Amino acid sequence: MTPLAAGTPTRPCRSCLRRSWLIARLSGHIELAWSARRGSAGLLALDDQALIVSLAGDRLAVVAAEYERFDDDATRSRCATSGVTALCSCDARYPVQLHDLPDPPAVLYVRGDLGRFERAIAADRVAMVGARRATEYGLQQARGIGRGLAAAGLTVVSGMALGVDAAAHVGALDARGLTIAVLACGPEQAYPASKRHLHARIVASGAVISELPPGTPVRRWAFPARNRIIAALAQATVVVEAGERSGSLITAGQAADLGREVAAVPGLVTAPLAAGTNALIADGAQLIRGPHDVLELLFGAAALTLLPATPDERVVGLEPDLRALLERVGGGCDTVAALASSGTDVDAVLAGLAQLELRGLVRRGPGGRYTATA
Repeated sequence: MTPLAAGTPTRPCRSCLRRSWLIARLSGHIELAWSARRGSAGLLALDDQALIVSLAGDRLAVVAAEYERFDDDATRSRCATSGVTALCSCDARYPVQLHDLPDPPAVLYVRGDLGRFERAIAADRVAMVGARRATEYGLQQARGIGRGLAAAGLTVVSGMALGVDAAAHVGALDARGLTIAVLACGPEQAYPASKRHLHARIVASGAVISELPPGTPVRRWAFPARNRIIAALAQATVVVEAGERSGSLITAGQAADLGREVAAVPGLVTAPLAAGTNALIADGAQLIRGPHDVLELLFGAAALTLLPATPDERVVGLEPDLRALLERVGGGCDTVAALASSGTDVDAVLAGLAQLELRGLVRRGPGGRYTATA
């Protein structure tokens, strides 16, 4: 486990709160710079005055005056109203891992129980990221790995986006484990809106965090910015599905730059959503087939003792013929014709597949192909 910062918990200081207010205040200007340069690298590392001069343009005098009049008590009141705790970088509870960044957030805004957040940060942590338009295979892998890691006592960190991110959070929550969602807007907001229920679950059982204060809307530049927080918080980043130009590859690159482990789940060489992950593996990223591989990456031989040796309740008591059929599907025989090629009656194969599908052990995909669930 990684220790928290030395010292005692403190009230968020005016300097840090003003810095985070300034980032939010200039968010639209950062967006313009991001669009023009296709990135905002280096901007968040500028000091306050340099940031104002660099971005405010013809609003320089107005922003400078607002900066001088900044009301830190108003920000604290807004946090209290939103149910958000502000941890400035001076606070003992601020994650020390973020200090590895060249541009660490001045304030981390936490929605959820602060004690639970501290436990989540003190535990070993794995980031899981991937495609928003993930395939069923990707979603299964994200849920299964997230569930396994959480069951082993690790914290799953992701961005609550559609697809892989959300599936990883769900897997961790289903295991009654800890998970942290890092947002590109104020932490009290559910983004995307379709994930309101997931946001509420994470707040109730984990923590939702952001470097942006309550009330800050989503901006495009804030997604790659939040990715650096995801990468810094975790000891390893696992990419589940990613195209050649996926934002998940940005997170993987940031993790590598910080000296963190990078790993990926392989996919079909012909699948566009596997192009990014397969390229990572070709470049030396650890190949991940399940939670055991992630644990072995972090802990070596000790990984064998971390995952609970509980059988899958869906498989317990499964009839021998159904178990054999399930093993053949898992081994790559994914069509009725392939499964019946060994002389098994086609009707028996269809009946067996129907039973396995009802028990949630296989799924039928396009073209009548079957896959074993994670």
